[in-house]
Order: sequence, then structure tokens, then C-alpha cells
Amino acid sequence: MSLGHACVDVYQGAVAALVPYFVAERAYSYAAASGIVLAASLLSSVVQPLFGALTDRWAMPWLLPLSALTAGSGVALIGVFGSYPLTLAAVAVSGIGVAAYHPEAARAARAVASGGNSGMGWFSLGGNVGFALAPLLVAAVIATGGLHASPLLVVPAGAGAALCAAAVRASRVRAPAGRPGESSGSDDWPSFLRLSGAVVCRSVVFVGLSAFVSLYVRERVGGGDVAGTAALCVLYAGGAVGTVLGGRLADRYGRVAVVRRAYGLTVLAVAGVVLVPGPAVYLLVALASTCLYVPFSLHVTLGQDFLPGRVGTASGVTLGLTVSVGGLAAPALGALADTTSLRTALVPLIVLPALGGLLLRGLRDPEPVRRLAPRLPVR
Repeated sequence: MSLGHACVDVYQGAVAALVPYFVAERAYSYAAASGIVLAASLLSSVVQPLFGALTDRWAMPWLLPLSALTAGSGVALIGVFGSYPLTLAAVAVSGIGVAAYHPEAARAARAVASGGNSGMGWFSLGGNVGFALAPLLVAAVIATGGLHASPLLVVPAGAGAALCAAAVRASRVRAPAGRPGESSGSDDWPSFLRLSGAVVCRSVVFVGLSAFVSLYVRERVGGGDVAGTAALCVLYAGGAVGTVLGGRLADRYGRVAVVRRAYGLTVLAVAGVVLVPGPAVYLLVALASTCLYVPFSLHVTLGQDFLPGRVGTASGVTLGLTVSVGGLAAPALGALADTTSLRTALVPLIVLPALGGLLLRGLRDPEPVRRLAPRLPVR
């Protein structure tokens, strides 16, 4: 499940990694290039809760390999079309694939992990690894023939589909007829909505950094494409560390306490990225990324436990809708960068984690979901 997650989320990272190449090869403005990120997020933000609601009614393990192929096919076509609208359409198709994957995958993964924080952390780590590898994969493919070589990016999708199919066959994770996420607990919508608001704040910060940190670091330290790609790799690699760390800290100190402290540290780390000059920016990018990802898997399990009767819907919102909403802010940040500077455009990202932390004040850790989904013996 974790390796399949990596193969799917490489396409979320690939969209941001392609932004500098659209600026260089097609002379897109910052606003137009960030519109590519928006296209990847827009349909995903709309349809992911729908897929989550469907998985609350029926187990849909077949959706995992199909969605992996859809996510990869869209990105593979991104460099084939010279037309900006067709490029947006290709990225939107990829976004739908990503949206279809995550609710069912999150439900199945937590069942395999027996509901534990550390287990979900390892599953989420797969997605972070995919993000981290995306810039290297994109750089290697684009080096062979520019954006026209993008069909080569379909390869991870084939691997991901095979891994997901193998996981489905081996684990035989199934839910009872009717509602896979059914639980004896009651849904706590006020707490869930507060959590979702905090996740939106975190999402805007991470998507903003993903879209522009490569270009920003190139401006700050020089070094051209190599410096920018390195910054993006550091951003995603820090996320991998944060995800595993978050699960372990939550097992010891509690989920809500860990999430709140992570948001507070994120304020300082992002301020350092924006304001501290020189090569130290790489260390601060790593710190910001780690702090942003410590709560990542905890958001998912908290959402599931706040809505124990709608586990798929909760996963679709915390893992999908609120994350995708961050992409909606990318064009606004791009437009601000066009009229001022990249540094000015990144300043609002300092405030948002503080707002997220305020939303989490007073939130209590819910009881873990019981009977999330039964697991049949491995065959």
C-alpha cells in the first residue's frame, strides 16, 4: 500500500516540478504556470469527497489500480499538447485519478494498520516519497527531450497499478455490506470542521511552497535549475521525515497536542524560508516541510475518528478536499508574484499556520474508530 501510494503521489509532486519548465519553455507567466497547479487541484477538490461518500457505501478496492493509471496518464499528456487549455485538461484528468485513489486507500490502509498512528504514518510516508522523487523524475525525463518527453512519466503509474492490485489480492481488505466505515461512535461535526479549516491553512502553505520554492531559491542562491530542483527535493524529503515522526510522537504525546505544536513551529520555519538569506534557506525549507508533515497522517486519523460513521467521507475531505483547496490559492500567489516579487508573494504563508493553530485550540483527541473494516485472513 505504501509503495503504491508513492507511485500515485509522484504525480502530485510532478505538477509542481513542471512549473519552472513551463515558465522556461513556454514563457508562461507566474500566474499562468500556477494555473497548472490549480487545474490539478480543482476537479480533485470537487470529486474527492464524492469518492469518499461512495466508499462509505461500498468497498471499492478495484478503484486503486484504476486511479493510479488515470493519475499517470494525465501527467504523461501534459507536454504533448501545446495548447494551454488542453494542458489544463490533461492535468485535470490526473487530478481526478489522484482524487479517486485517496479515500479508498486511506480506509484500506488504516484497516491494514489496525488503526495505529505509526502504521498510518508509514502509509503516508509512501506518498511523501513519491513527492520527493517527483522533481528528480521530472528533471530526468525533461532532460531527454523537453516537455515533449512527458509520455515517459507514465511509467510509475503502471508500477503503481500493479502494486495496488497486488495489495488488494494479498490483503483482502473488505468492509461489511452497506457502510465500510460504520462504527458505534457518533459523528462530531463541529470538531471535524475546525480540523478541516486548519488543514486548509496547512494546505495553502505547502502548495504555495511547492509551486514557488524552486524559483525562489534560484533567485536567492543562484545555481539555476539544479538549485531549484534541489530545493524541491529537500521540501518533499523533509515531508517524508515529518510523516513518520508525527506518528511516533502521537503515540507518545497524543495527536492533537502534536498537531498544535507542529503548527506553531511551522510559523517560525516558514518565516525563516522567506526572510533568512543565503544557503541556509535549504535547512529552513527542510524544517518547514518536516513541521508541515508531522500532522499529515494525524489529520487523516483524527478526521476518521471525528466522523466514525463516515470514514470514507472524512478521508476524502482531510486527505483530499482540504489539501486540494491549497491549489486554489496558487494563482493568487502567482498573480501577487507577477505584480510584486516572489518573496512578497510568500509572506502570507507565514500567517496561515498561526491561523490553523488557533482553530485547533481546545480541540480534544477523539476515541479511535472501532470496527473500521474487518480484515480477512491473507491467502
